[in-house]
Amino acid sequence: MNLFLFLSQLLNGLLDGFYYLLIAIGLSLIFSLGGIVNLAHGAFFAVGAYLAIVLTPYIGFFGAVLVVPLIVACMGMIVERLLFTRFYRVDPLYSLLLTFGLAMVIEQAIRWTFGSAPLAYSMPEALRGQVFLGEFVYSRYRIFLICVAIAALASLWFLLNRTAFGRIVRAGIQNPDILASLGISLRPYLSAVAGIAIGLAGLAGVLMAPINPVHPVMGAEVLTAAFVVVVIGGLGSFWGVVLAAMLVGLVKGFMVAIGLPSWSLAAIYLLMFVVLLVRPRGLMGERILRFE
Repeated sequence: MNLFLFLSQLLNGLLDGFYYLLIAIGLSLIFSLGGIVNLAHGAFFAVGAYLAIVLTPYIGFFGAVLVVPLIVACMGMIVERLLFTRFYRVDPLYSLLLTFGLAMVIEQAIRWTFGSAPLAYSMPEALRGQVFLGEFVYSRYRIFLICVAIAALASLWFLLNRTAFGRIVRAGIQNPDILASLGISLRPYLSAVAGIAIGLAGLAGVLMAPINPVHPVMGAEVLTAAFVVVVIGGLGSFWGVVLAAMLVGLVKGFMVAIGLPSWSLAAIYLLMFVVLLVRPRGLMGERILRFE
């Protein structure tokens, strides 16, 4: 096999890892802080893609990259206030059933509005074409996607680790009772975290719309891989989820590169199985007192 083709397939796998990461990091945050298993996260990914189709004729692709995540984040905060807030103190199984039903509602609403047939989204003219690095050739748009994903994740890391907001969120993940004893309410932080997490899923939807067909069940397809990333990385660990997403992406890209694309999903499940055998808490999972 041509070395550059092999490297291109690995890079495509890393690309998958980056958009899995945008979804998985939100899943991890929502569950770690609120105990909500958000099966509707993939549906918001699909909402982001469809909003991009609707808004791009008016504000352009780059405008959609900025505006759509904000709209989806506002939707996430509304859902958190109306629905999630009722399930923070109960068994996570109830939130799983709630969000499964919410995902079905969103999916059917998309079908009712746009139909079931896949829709195409035109890649912006400025990002079409290839980048040539010697004999290595790669899509300009895919490079842009990776750069945006890295910028979004770097901003999230800064928010969680270098601000007072982040310190309270991390303390709330570990032991919210201590915050309550200090008179700090987690309610506004839960809303903000839900907005940020679901907004990142919307961003992933916008970014993937030009290179994947946009259809009502696209969120369900990516959600499974995102849950695998969360399990491998471990709850409560930002870098654990990042590392897991890169590993999952590389494994998937490697299977495609060696001519076994049909085995790529099986390979990431096998990776999850091996990691859980060695480290049941995940690669870098933290001990979260209220879940023990």
